[in-house]
Amino acid sequence: MRTRRISTATAFAVLFSSVVLVGGAASPAAADSSRILPATSLGDIVADGVHQRVFISDPQSGQILATDYSGKVVRVLGELPGVNGLELSADSGTLYAGVASSDYIVAIDTATLTESARYDIGLGTRPTHPALAGGKLWFGYGAAAEGNIGSLDLSGEEPVVTLDQDPDRTWYSAPVLASSPGAPGTLAAGIEGQSPSELAVYDVASGSAERTAYLRADASNLRDIAVSPDGAQLVVASGAPYFHQVYRTSDLRAEQGYTSDAYPTAVDIAPNGTVAAGIDGSYDPDVYIYPKGGSKTVPVREYELPSTGTSSGSDLLEPAGLAWAPDGSRLFAVSVNSEGVRSFRVLTDPTKSVAGLSVSAPATATRGKALTVKGSIKASVALPAGTPLTVTRTDVESPKGKSLGTVKTDAKGAFTFTNTPPVGGKVTYRVAYAGSATHTAASGSAAVTVSRAAVSLKLNRNKSLHAYNKNVSFTATLGKTYKNRVVELWADPFGADKPKKLVKKAKVNSKGNLSVTVNMKRDTTVTAVFAGDGRYAPKTVKSTAYAKVNVSTKLSKHYKTAKIGKTSYAYYSKKKNPDFTTTMTYYKGRAQRLSLELYYKGKWYDAGQQYFPLGTKGKSIVTLTGPHDTGYKMRVRSSYVNSSSGDTVNSTTHGAWKYFIFTK
Repeated sequence: MRTRRISTATAFAVLFSSVVLVGGAASPAAADSSRILPATSLGDIVADGVHQRVFISDPQSGQILATDYSGKVVRVLGELPGVNGLELSADSGTLYAGVASSDYIVAIDTATLTESARYDIGLGTRPTHPALAGGKLWFGYGAAAEGNIGSLDLSGEEPVVTLDQDPDRTWYSAPVLASSPGAPGTLAAGIEGQSPSELAVYDVASGSAERTAYLRADASNLRDIAVSPDGAQLVVASGAPYFHQVYRTSDLRAEQGYTSDAYPTAVDIAPNGTVAAGIDGSYDPDVYIYPKGGSKTVPVREYELPSTGTSSGSDLLEPAGLAWAPDGSRLFAVSVNSEGVRSFRVLTDPTKSVAGLSVSAPATATRGKALTVKGSIKASVALPAGTPLTVTRTDVESPKGKSLGTVKTDAKGAFTFTNTPPVGGKVTYRVAYAGSATHTAASGSAAVTVSRAAVSLKLNRNKSLHAYNKNVSFTATLGKTYKNRVVELWADPFGADKPKKLVKKAKVNSKGNLSVTVNMKRDTTVTAVFAGDGRYAPKTVKSTAYAKVNVSTKLSKHYKTAKIGKTSYAYYSKKKNPDFTTTMTYYKGRAQRLSLELYYKGKWYDAGQQYFPLGTKGKSIVTLTGPHDTGYKMRVRSSYVNSSSGDTVNSTTHGAWKYFIFTK
């Protein structure tokens, strides 16, 4: 232990010059799920309902990704440079893909996810976008100024490739093709990225392509096309105009389009006729759903893609980046963020209109008096009058909720009901719609603060002072309540190293009392908590009690002890330096204040004070160095001073004075 030194000369200087020794101290529906997609581009996307797979072509990387319905990649088929359009056979057994950079069409077994065949279309043909119609596999092909349509007949022993099937030579480059099982003899085509857009329809029932309709459309930058299940309509996604155009396949006459929004970029039609229309919309919904026979101006549902990049706008739907699950239960989408990262997204319940339910109630109410709750349920497809909604009330006595039955909507979707809350506190009314085949489930709630009476809660010992390590009893007294008679007692010793702790939780006795004993080693705040009940409000009271420290001072190196009057003094030779050993309750960073006083002309005078740090065992040794004047009575004591001693966890405590004198 390190010994500190002060001098008697300094002490006398303090006495007569008043110099003080200084001591130191211390909106729309969101996509339901997504996965990062290991792709650098998107060519096409199709869904296989039999094997519950989704196939995605990546032209830049030359690969096809096979995923499950959640977007987890289960197989990557590589070495397919420029692979683009995809077509699934009617039995979902084979996937056909146009591999433009290698001039062939590849067939993939969807059960084994392996390549089953490769069909050479011809040097420089660059086939893409296959489509099944009229018993053959059709494809667009050709580089710039060489666009045309070809067919692949797989019905015989050997595959037969026939090029130049469009005698009118309609296309500047390889067109996009689309067909539908509902019209097996019809093939639709369009040219990507061209302005104005060109569209054509072919009768392929005979095995040859006979162009039956052609249109130079009032549109630009075509991105995607789809034929309706019955083959009667062609839906087109072009950058302009700002809606999804619809044409009759019989003559390409324009019909009422789907009024989505600016920059259409994708379209797919489910087997049941539901249309998914996608746009390139940073700050608008990205996907719009229109059921067959429904309004083309009001979508049944909209999806807003989130932002996963660094731009303020949302991720963007990729061109041709939509594909329906054949059963219409979900819609798959591929999006890309501002950093070029692509995501596979699964949009569930796509054909259900999203219901929104709002509830309002008074902010405050009186217990035992009726209050009125109002609200409404709304959706893009209005719900019928009389739609039942369930009502549940949650309060302190029914934390899991109590059913209040049902309430029915009026013709505008509004509802109202009254209820008398039996208990006070926070009362929540939750109204829920279970959903249906045409609407999603919805719920809403409103909270009311219901009045409760004040309770009497007292706690003794506030501002009391106690010796170190004393066991002190604290008693909380609870007045009249309704049902709850439980009180919690918490103890929080001063100091960040001692957390607040629950020391007792129990029912009060017949007199309303609950007591706990706290060992007072530090200043401590005791808190009594009544949680409240159905008729009486919660209440918390605190009592702060204070604890001293243990402190003592021992003198050593004196040659005798004798009394002067009634006081015992330690006698020191003036040539001897006394040691003052202080023992004090230890706390990290704590220092003891050592005070000297000198007796002069019948009165004790301050001869100096100084702080000295304690060792880890709570000891501090200070040596008083000479020269020492004789004949003067002196005294010394050690003190803990709240805050000045380096911490605030105990109350100021002064040790006993120790008296000494120097002789010749």
